[in-house]
Amino acid sequence: MNNISPKTAAERLLKRVEKPGRYTGGEFGQVIKDKASVRARFAFCFPDTYEIGMSNLGVRILYGSINSQPDLWCERAYAPWSDMEEQLRKYRIPLYAHESGDALSDFDFVGFTLQYELCYTNVLNMLELGGIPLLSSERGEDCPIVVGGGPCSYNPEPIADFFDVFSIGEGEAALPEMLRLYVDMKESGEYSRAEFLHRLAKIPGFYVPSLYEVSYNSDGTVREYRPRFDDIPAKITKRIIKDLDTAYYPDRFIMPYIETVHDRIVLEVYRGCIRGCRFCQAGMVYRPIREKSVEVLNRYAKLLYDATGYDEISLSSLSISDYSHIDGLCDTLLKWTDDAKINLSLPSMRIDSFTKELMEKISTVRTGGLTFAPEAGTQRLRDAINKNVCEEDLLRACRVAFEAGKSSVKLYFMMGLPTETLEDVEGIGTLARHVLDAYYETTKGVKGRRSPTVTLSCSCFIPKPFTAFQWEPQNPLEELHEKQRYLRSKINDPKIKFNYHDAEVCRLEAVFARGDRRLAKALLRAHEKGVKFDSWEEFFDYDGWMQTFDECGIDPSFYANREFGEDEVLPWDIIDCGVTKEFLLRERHNAYISKTNKNCAEQCTGCGANRLGGERTWCSCRDLKTSY
Repeated sequence: MNNISPKTAAERLLKRVEKPGRYTGGEFGQVIKDKASVRARFAFCFPDTYEIGMSNLGVRILYGSINSQPDLWCERAYAPWSDMEEQLRKYRIPLYAHESGDALSDFDFVGFTLQYELCYTNVLNMLELGGIPLLSSERGEDCPIVVGGGPCSYNPEPIADFFDVFSIGEGEAALPEMLRLYVDMKESGEYSRAEFLHRLAKIPGFYVPSLYEVSYNSDGTVREYRPRFDDIPAKITKRIIKDLDTAYYPDRFIMPYIETVHDRIVLEVYRGCIRGCRFCQAGMVYRPIREKSVEVLNRYAKLLYDATGYDEISLSSLSISDYSHIDGLCDTLLKWTDDAKINLSLPSMRIDSFTKELMEKISTVRTGGLTFAPEAGTQRLRDAINKNVCEEDLLRACRVAFEAGKSSVKLYFMMGLPTETLEDVEGIGTLARHVLDAYYETTKGVKGRRSPTVTLSCSCFIPKPFTAFQWEPQNPLEELHEKQRYLRSKINDPKIKFNYHDAEVCRLEAVFARGDRRLAKALLRAHEKGVKFDSWEEFFDYDGWMQTFDECGIDPSFYANREFGEDEVLPWDIIDCGVTKEFLLRERHNAYISKTNKNCAEQCTGCGANRLGGERTWCSCRDLKTSY
């Protein structure tokens, strides 16, 4: 390429691709540094398209956190769409970072945020395009250290062979600490790849898979994890930020040239969740609950508005209406956002927390559609999953919306939940009809009322690590299809629309969610066949995946459709997310008798997560012995 950068070479080809703005870089707000003053470089890779990656709040936080250190430089890279990949391969241009335009292989570290199991083939594709050996065992001294993090790192085993290290938990402090160790070892002359990884494994929150041996029983289950050295931990405990008010948060965002999925100011209000839904991984692994103060949130809202000019602020958390100061926060923001014509958005409202007062304050709720998540069609099953809402909660929330002039509601459900029967499936349709009845009752006598619509969106249950249902089998594929057909047969009103997720996609997700290291050979084989963008309908090939598993001697049912033993060593037992296995087992047994728990704001259930510490948490269960 005559010494020109990969980015410069690629820019000559951008007229040949669909969305050139995905690959140009140069956005307002990006960070450019003098290479001569930089002591460690980190390429932050998002294994999906630019539009999705640019909307990810975690990437924005970690990008800014690393770049706040004068001698560390974090840059960005995204998965190229097929048209751009074709050009890169044709002209032998390596995948590059947006800021400097350098190839990924030129960096000290290449990090991937793992948001979804079906992005794994994109990770391999990006490594290959970046000129980096796929297997960690094949990387030499001059290769970048490949780092993984994000939600999927709580079971990193299916992709362990491709990563040098995983950052488990929250990375604002952990990643700069890792880079600082690298800089210190380089400058002292002590650095070698093996010694760096060994020292890193001794720092809390870092999992180096190559330093742990895995053995298996004759029935295929995991026998044990054994550290190769006595001075590294037998279990890796996740990192958390104890005080979110003092933690790093960006005061500006990179402004994209093209439309992205979430193009707005995002304020992270708190981490964790006081609810204990038994299917929800995020509600467990993000514990303990830690809140930000109203003052800090308002300050960052103003800073980000001044830096970006966005006309919408989204308040982000797992369940925003559970923020203990939600009314005060909204009132504080409205003092200046109304005059500036900035909309407030609440993306995750709970049924039992939806009020007329909150609806009147939140502009996007007033003007947009409403979405609620009952999750199950009968009270028995809602109790089994510890949803802690009832039908009357939903109907009350819908009546509030209908009185305010709304005529459409979207309801989220899951099919295939543990203990589910066809009566529970039929209950989804029954609940939808009751919502329609509530609309007609509420709007009786109202002139010019519109025809109502209830949209049902039904996904398939996927057993996830670190949940009460991590031991449960996923329904076989044909059973999921049968439940989808059965529900459709029970919906006869054209005002009820029924949408459902592809069961085949959900089955593949379950395989990798509960998988172990032996799945690496299937991922490698799929990559060799050109598999990528599995989460995109136009690329997903279920039959192709089943053929790949067969070629590799892997039975996907062993991971997706098998009930794991309660005394079995689970592939993710190497990780300590804070919530204890004893608590999750207790919750599993409660599910089978449809016994609910109170939320963390009402009573501690003894999950164990607060032993990790934290400011402004809901309870102090680390000090309680018999509270549950």
